[in-house]
Amino acid sequence: MTGALGYVETQRAVLATEDDPLLLRGGGRLDSVEVAYETYGRLAPARDNVVFVCHALTGDAHAAGLHLGAKRRGWWDNLIGPGKAVDTDRFFVVSANLLGGCSGTTGPLSTNPATGTPYFLDFPMLHMADLVAVHRRLLAHLGVERLYAAVGGSLGGMQVLQWVIDAPDQIDRAVLVAASSRLTPENIAFSAVAREAILSDTQFHGGRYVEHGVVPRHGQKIARMMAHITYVSPQSLEAKFGHRRDSTGTDWRMGPDFAVEHYLQHQGETFLDRFDALSYLYLTRLLDYFDPFPEDGSDDAAKAATEAALRRARTRFQVTSFDSDWRFDTGQSRRLAAELERLGHEVDLAELSSPYGHDSFLLEPPGYHDRIREALRADR
Repeated sequence: MTGALGYVETQRAVLATEDDPLLLRGGGRLDSVEVAYETYGRLAPARDNVVFVCHALTGDAHAAGLHLGAKRRGWWDNLIGPGKAVDTDRFFVVSANLLGGCSGTTGPLSTNPATGTPYFLDFPMLHMADLVAVHRRLLAHLGVERLYAAVGGSLGGMQVLQWVIDAPDQIDRAVLVAASSRLTPENIAFSAVAREAILSDTQFHGGRYVEHGVVPRHGQKIARMMAHITYVSPQSLEAKFGHRRDSTGTDWRMGPDFAVEHYLQHQGETFLDRFDALSYLYLTRLLDYFDPFPEDGSDDAAKAATEAALRRARTRFQVTSFDSDWRFDTGQSRRLAAELERLGHEVDLAELSSPYGHDSFLLEPPGYHDRIREALRADR
């Protein structure tokens, strides 16, 4: 029987110290890494029922259930729970806030142990592999060696792909939804404009805005408003807002008037309350550089290592895209699947029909949850 999880708690673990630092792919190091995470369901005695959930750009560890005293259920609550596609009656589900984030895991606003003050822009640049390295340390902390499955949407799906590359023997099933193996120039351009809005905000103060008791509200709000347009679809905007206005006739004004404008204003304002501008800068930039299958010969050694790892992997891949997603369109999923097939993998690839654009991976368009349920079947 399908049901909802009850109250859940966020836990924290220290996964790197000065004696055991996190060495980063780019050559830097972090002498202190704390991670926020949540778990749902029960760990089997054999520790063989673990599903790791990787979140998207502005997600967090709270993927399902309800925090005591809160109203907002986890961001993937429709997918995770008793009897749901990621069935907590069967699986022990782990969801962690990723490195560089701002919801309990070490990021740019965390204290640099070398200075006693926040890192700010001294926080090192991150590679997708650094996010995975922290996930793997969390697994070790939990006493888990292998994953039944890893599931991720958008940036979460890219983390899953990187994980298989970095640890080819650790994941049995990889479920990638609305993801990409390389951002398009259009995607990079959108993120560049979003970052510029934050960086040029007069309250940014070289990234040290916390010391001034402010945040770059205007720039961050614009960044979110623009990004949110790319997460939805033309048809969903038309269906939800149409051409509705507050004013009538020729009562025109420069401020927000159309219903869609008010919606974007709301999205921008609420984003300020739950996310940090520096984390947004670092994580969007990380996405730009993700390219495990480069075509320009820029890093042949890394490409060869990636291909060797994937040829060794016995992971079963499911890749899903949505026909209305123009941010990470189906062409990007096809490229990802083609690279995996070239390296010897059979890929369960499908494009699903959905009116919701990129945000489809957070919702429940027809066939989507059934598809993930199928990927997690015990006899697959």
